[in-house]
Amino acid sequence: MVERVDLQLFINGEWKPCESGETFEVINPADGEPMGTAARGGCVDVQCALEAADQAFVGWSRTTGDERAQGLKQAAEAIFARQDELAEILTREQGKPLADARKEIRGAAATFEYYGEEARRISGEIAPPKSATTRSLVVRQPVGVVAAIAPWNYPVSLMAWKVAPALAAGCTVVVKPPKNAPLAATLVAAIVGQSGLPDGTVNVVTGPSSVVGEELVTNPITRMVAFTGSTETGRHLMRAAADDLKKLILELGGHTPMVVFKDAELERAVADGVKRSFRNMGQICNAINRIYVEEGIADQYIRRFVELTGGLTMGDGLANPDVDLGPMIDQEGIERTQRHVDDALAKGAKLLCGGKRPDAPELRKGFFYEPTVLADVTPEMLVMHEESFGPVVGIATFQGVEEAIELANSTEYGLVTYGYTRDLATAFAFSEGVESGTVAINTVSPDSLYAPYPARKHSGIGVELSHYGLEEYLQVKHILMELG
Repeated sequence: MVERVDLQLFINGEWKPCESGETFEVINPADGEPMGTAARGGCVDVQCALEAADQAFVGWSRTTGDERAQGLKQAAEAIFARQDELAEILTREQGKPLADARKEIRGAAATFEYYGEEARRISGEIAPPKSATTRSLVVRQPVGVVAAIAPWNYPVSLMAWKVAPALAAGCTVVVKPPKNAPLAATLVAAIVGQSGLPDGTVNVVTGPSSVVGEELVTNPITRMVAFTGSTETGRHLMRAAADDLKKLILELGGHTPMVVFKDAELERAVADGVKRSFRNMGQICNAINRIYVEEGIADQYIRRFVELTGGLTMGDGLANPDVDLGPMIDQEGIERTQRHVDDALAKGAKLLCGGKRPDAPELRKGFFYEPTVLADVTPEMLVMHEESFGPVVGIATFQGVEEAIELANSTEYGLVTYGYTRDLATAFAFSEGVESGTVAINTVSPDSLYAPYPARKHSGIGVELSHYGLEEYLQVKHILMELG
């Protein structure tokens, strides 16, 4: 077992302390105790990292797809070889059960492997000539230095979603891991940078967003910002990046609905609803926040949902790797969740289970909160329109496809929507009417390496995953030749 992890910055192929020499503690949310430290980077450190990335871009951007593929494949193999160590660190700093942490590390390795193959498939075209003596070539070139800003809920996988396509495109990267859970992401990024890639291709600066993030976004060396986080922060990044007209990919907040039609396979819809409402303690951008069940099956659905929720186990995901749920990330998350629950109850909702911190003595030191189910919820309740990012879900009813679509579209967000039905016509009508980047029918696993993960409305701009995600890191150039 790794007892403690203390990391410096990774810049230009080397581990080095930050200019100030300061560090900050990383807390294990399962017991509230420090489990490591990271360097408290500042503006000077960010500038050094950006300069290293800028210098490395000159050579890396000119490599062939095969050369980049080889480096990304080596990175994937190196991550996979250290998956047990990395998963343990991730569980200790973020709280998710060890099995979920292993899955995240393996998923990150798969992301680098996939984009290694995609690097070979970057192509251009010959456009129709405008005259008999001209030829028009269309080529795609890397954008430049990319700032990759990852969140704490999936710090490794969502970092990989940005770094892997950026490198495949020929960009260089400066990574800012999340302050709450920086260690595993820092190690994975450094592993990538040490896997045969030129020094400076991948750099990592940890520290406060108000300093490190701000410098990354406003520094003119940065040509693109890839960010996952809140909608409020996304708006700020857009304003900060505007002066230099930087390109942005923003995967922001969500308020994900699940709609269960009366012809759905009930047990599957219940089990999947419980899974996606409470996995990672509801701290997922596509976690289910609200469930709409068609009248006629609502009572049966709610009864089974509460039964399955009551069977979930909770605890330290490292000491007890088989638990269903670990802790939340911090006290702020607990307070936000409790505020949403209290607001719903004050406005007439019915508490069916949860709604409080657990009573078990072994869970009192950590940031644990019981999975919570609310019924008789209404649209004005916070839980039905404001992202809780915690283990709470509200359940309401509807009649017919049109009302289902209207309810699903009733918030400012549009990241993911889940629908459960066995009728093909219903599935198509619902999918086409919902204002979400992804609509998942009869499944709560909405993302795939091989398909785009876009967003609508206030859930973001740009696309991650698949070849569409790679194209975000490329810019089109037209080369016109006069031959006559």
